[in-house]
Amino acid sequence: MILKSLSLLNYKNFDSKSFIFNEKINCIVGNNGIGKTNVLDAIYHLSFGKSYFNPVATQNIKHGEDFFVINGDYDKADKIEKVAISLKRGQKKLIKRNGKTYEKFSDHIGFLPLVIISPADRDLIIEGSTTRRKFIDSVISQSDKTYLKALINYNKVLAQRNALLKYFALNHTFNQDTLDVYDSQLTEYGTVIFEKRDAFLKTFIPIFKSRYNAISNDNEIVDLVYNSDLFEDHLNNLLKSSINKDKALQYTSTGIHKDDLSFNIETHPIKKFGSQGQQKSFLIALKLAQFDFIKKQSGVNPILLLDDIFDKLDEHRVAQIIKLVDNENFGQLFISDTHGERTEDAVKQVHQSYEIFRL
Repeated sequence: MILKSLSLLNYKNFDSKSFIFNEKINCIVGNNGIGKTNVLDAIYHLSFGKSYFNPVATQNIKHGEDFFVINGDYDKADKIEKVAISLKRGQKKLIKRNGKTYEKFSDHIGFLPLVIISPADRDLIIEGSTTRRKFIDSVISQSDKTYLKALINYNKVLAQRNALLKYFALNHTFNQDTLDVYDSQLTEYGTVIFEKRDAFLKTFIPIFKSRYNAISNDNEIVDLVYNSDLFEDHLNNLLKSSINKDKALQYTSTGIHKDDLSFNIETHPIKKFGSQGQQKSFLIALKLAQFDFIKKQSGVNPILLLDDIFDKLDEHRVAQIIKLVDNENFGQLFISDTHGERTEDAVKQVHQSYEIFRL
């Protein structure tokens, strides 16, 4: 799958900008603040229907304008696919494929497989469990529609159950029968999600470890550990046993929405015991494993975005990453960097065609 061209209208700092891309390596270079990352984010937007960096949709509209439009032309399975995303202030965002508007955004997820590696990924280490769950959900959802549907339904029911708990507290009332309806639905969807997360991580963790070893030359032992309440008991039992706590808190305190992933180096949390270089290598290995998993599931080479990849990595680790790209069929690659010469020197080591875009 290749992104052949991209056009931006009123997107972030761009009023109007178009690109014709190389089918292998594309380097977006320029000073800080000029919009390199915004180009990569527009490509991400076309795959996921949202920005990777700014969840507030209207803030992606250029200051002083009323709308943005992103257009991308893809070559997928020898067919041209035209994808467009547009948003006007006060209206609903639209995603179109070949001129036809999607009724549900979720129908588009996975159609244009993509992996991004960015300094913002550090949130996976330093932020709370929500960020790490979103990572797991993002990987699985690109190739498993059943999982995505169960996740959407679970979150809807969870919001309804939480609203009911607040209603009970506000009105000094309680109705177990109504609560049981929500518990039954949460259990149905939550069990599917838990089982799929568990199965995914059993496949994913060995891929991740292999990737980390390749980047670090087997110098460190790393691990991912899946933590879930559902390892302890069936979700319906957990919900029943925590009802008094939930009534007091006025929200659901147990379930797959509390799952987490521990990031460890030498059996210790990498957040506390990993150097900056080790943490960045950990995150890159995580994302390359994501690439491998999605490629295997979809049969398509995901687009790979490397945002400011050379920041905080020593030359050896950069060389290892470039070597990986050179030795394997990575498909199309996009790199952003502030140093044009550094980027060009690096990609020249890779025996592939490339294009430099200077902003």
